[in-house]
Amino acid sequence: MSVHGDKKISAKVIAALGVVFGDIGTSPLYAFKECLHYGSGKEEVMGVLSLILWTLILLVSIKYIALVLRADNKGEGGILTLLSLAFPPGGQGKTFLTMTGVGLLGAAFLYGDGVITPAISVLSAVEGLKIISPAFHSVAVYIAVGILIALFSVQRYGAGALGGIFGIVILVWFAVLFLLGVSQVWKYPEIFLSINPLYAAAYLWGHPMVAIPVLGSVFLVVTGGEALYADMGHFGCKPIRIGWAFIVFPSLAMNYLGQGALVLTSPEKPENPFFMMAPSWALVPLVILATAATVIASQALISGAFSLTMQAVQMGYLPRMQILHTNQSEYGQIYIPQVNFILAVGCVLLVLAFGSSSALAAAYGIAVTLTMIATTTLFYFAARKLWKWNFLLAGSVCACFLLVEVSFFASNLLKIMSGGWFSVGMGLVVFYVMSTWKAGRAYIRKNMTNALGRLEDFIESIAMSGVLNPAYAPHRIKGTAVFLSSVSDATPNAIVSNLTHNKVLHERNIVMSITPAPIPYVPKSERVRVTKMSHGFYQVQAKFGFMEVPNADDVMEACKLKALPIDPERSTFFLGREAIVSARKGGLPFYRRTLFVALSRNAQNAAEFFKLPPGRTIEIGRQVEV
Repeated sequence: MSVHGDKKISAKVIAALGVVFGDIGTSPLYAFKECLHYGSGKEEVMGVLSLILWTLILLVSIKYIALVLRADNKGEGGILTLLSLAFPPGGQGKTFLTMTGVGLLGAAFLYGDGVITPAISVLSAVEGLKIISPAFHSVAVYIAVGILIALFSVQRYGAGALGGIFGIVILVWFAVLFLLGVSQVWKYPEIFLSINPLYAAAYLWGHPMVAIPVLGSVFLVVTGGEALYADMGHFGCKPIRIGWAFIVFPSLAMNYLGQGALVLTSPEKPENPFFMMAPSWALVPLVILATAATVIASQALISGAFSLTMQAVQMGYLPRMQILHTNQSEYGQIYIPQVNFILAVGCVLLVLAFGSSSALAAAYGIAVTLTMIATTTLFYFAARKLWKWNFLLAGSVCACFLLVEVSFFASNLLKIMSGGWFSVGMGLVVFYVMSTWKAGRAYIRKNMTNALGRLEDFIESIAMSGVLNPAYAPHRIKGTAVFLSSVSDATPNAIVSNLTHNKVLHERNIVMSITPAPIPYVPKSERVRVTKMSHGFYQVQAKFGFMEVPNADDVMEACKLKALPIDPERSTFFLGREAIVSARKGGLPFYRRTLFVALSRNAQNAAEFFKLPPGRTIEIGRQVEV
């Protein structure tokens, strides 16, 4: 590889540290501390450390880094990407419907993680101020709230720009993690024996009463692991793998070992072993660095939530919303104002409601395990489809992961009453919204196709009306009319209304449909398919990947390559605006119907979303019952 290539990879590794590894990299602040609630003797500490190390190895190094990152769709990752690879849109059968539901549920729970991760990360660091002075006890929560508000305020500048700055800070953070661990491990080198998985097995076997709850705390070390896959499109697979193998994993392992060594060599067991590893002179700088690192840690899930939302909108699981690209050269780096606002409000309310990182830790983990279980389940089908793994190989690998993840899920169920209901409840609400929008749009497409008929039949009826009685033939006017349609072979409502009320047709009529493709990006040469029909009609079927924002200008540029030039300054764009109303009978169930109507009324205007020329666009309304 060239020197230029090496520098580019190095820059991406550093940027990835700030965005992808922020969450999992700050887990040492609270994860091991929570495990000490169940015992701090030598047997307990060695057993917990063994569980921590092997959880990192199995669920991150092997599952995500070695295997799941291979399941990319032209560079993009995330659970909806995995769903599209394992079960391309348009599939049939019970397995398709079931796995689509599993993938959608896993995606929905990521939003719960996106709210709770910034809250617990920032609050755990700010609590380090309490060690410096008891005066911070009463204001720590409000400091955390101020930091979170500032974090969400800078999201508009983009993950890429922030990643370069954040990456340097997190690189320093991982170096400090490693050095803090080394400063304690040399005092008790026997701690390295905990890498032996027999210590984990002996702890679980010898402590059956605390085995289940302690697993819930151990699992905190891998929260943020899903971000490695969800944020792959931002930086690429190679930088993530290099960052984990050479920087992140060694630093995390050494720090956890150092915390364990500190506990075993301290006459008085420290309540917060992470901060107590530092000498007194370094405590203030460490608290400042930890606060900065946890602010950055929140970026992983925030960026993942943006990417997930964009995919959901393009795949038809969420209504249209404003999506802003923050980097002209990197399509995956985006900012979505509505999602940013919802996450910000949720984080602030969580901090104010729970008040401490320990209280939040008691609520953290359930949604994460459910997302990981969904990823493993979909990975089984993706491995068989993409790499032709046989049933035994795919089943054995995924069964190992599921055994570990289901065990963690069972332990996290104990957290339901202490706050876990929040992330689960939020995930279920998002799932209901996504499934309702998908069902509602499918219902409308079906009804409109039945009501307005096929485009070919409409064109033929126009021709026949002129032959049977020339007086009924529509008047043709010069120019081009472009009619947007959500269904490629159906007659657009706008063309029917225009003909009914104005009794005219343009000389050239283009029926344009814009639909998502099951790939992240569609090449320009494959952007559109043009079909020349009779009587001056053309059918244009445009496709955009799930990581692209549809744009009418891009469609018209692609049409030129297909010998169908469209001059936006000399064309009129007709768009059907659907006024969704509740059906008197039939249609969607009442609660879904009410929700779908509300979502439709708050969706971004189609003309704005597709960036149609504002001075050349005419919207024609139609009531649609659901």
